[in-house]
Amino acid sequence: MIIALAGGVGAARFLEGLVKVLDPKDLTVVVNTGDDLYLHGLYISPDLDTIMYNLAGIAHKTRGWGIQDDTYYCLSMLEQYGNEPWFKIGDKDFATHIVRTHLLRRGVQLAEITRLLCNLLEIEVTVFPMTNKKVNTRVVTEEEGILDFQDYFVRYQKSTTVKDVYFEGIKDAKPPRGLLDAINSAKGAIICPSNPIVSIQPILKVAGILPALKELPVVGISPIVGGAPIKGPADKLMQAFNIEVSPHGIAKYYANFLNTLIIDTVDAAFQSQIEELDIHAVATNTIMKTLDDKIDLAKKTMQELDKLL
Repeated sequence: MIIALAGGVGAARFLEGLVKVLDPKDLTVVVNTGDDLYLHGLYISPDLDTIMYNLAGIAHKTRGWGIQDDTYYCLSMLEQYGNEPWFKIGDKDFATHIVRTHLLRRGVQLAEITRLLCNLLEIEVTVFPMTNKKVNTRVVTEEEGILDFQDYFVRYQKSTTVKDVYFEGIKDAKPPRGLLDAINSAKGAIICPSNPIVSIQPILKVAGILPALKELPVVGISPIVGGAPIKGPADKLMQAFNIEVSPHGIAKYYANFLNTLIIDTVDAAFQSQIEELDIHAVATNTIMKTLDDKIDLAKKTMQELDKLL
């Protein structure tokens, strides 16, 4: 079995290719929940939903998040009632949030709800939230003060300067039942091309996950290509922590557990610097525009992981 740590559209696209290379039943995905939020009275898990929709083959084909051919009648009516529609939720997407919130209010744990939703969407991959406990990613900004991650990312990103990021509630967060057993029984791990600060770091901070991961061979894929992220604010967040916005910066950030880093061919010049960190660097195409691109990157990742086994 393979463990993958994931968050965001980049991870979802990669996993779409990985399940074409690997038996889905041999894959367990641990998903960031630090940017979960309550909105319109509903509990929303953006990263879990993005991963689920892509694995189910129903995600929006160009955006990578939301559901393909969804409609927005509910959001339009909410706007008419005076609600600001800053967070775009489709009608089918609302159904996911309604079911999840209803079950949470009945006392069902997030991991169990995720398992149920995946079964109903006919997803064969095992998907875990990183914890059942509510963890809030807080972004400290110069102009707007402390923001929830989605407020920062969707509302204010372009107009704010990031000073710090912290994870409220992370000290009390424990892995869901069965997750550490899954990591301990895995033959290797993959760090998906996700934001290192707000997607991967929260997962690693959940009690027990990083020590378990250190016992495995680990291959990561750099989310930085040509000095910038393919999608999202990873560059701004990395700069706030004085992390070089490059594959070398990613390698240094993961240096205490990473064995191999896959980087894009445009960044091949960083290979020698990464190798100096005692991390093997492999250059290939990491930009996933087509399903073939996703499959090719997944094949390369598994080839590199197999070399470590």
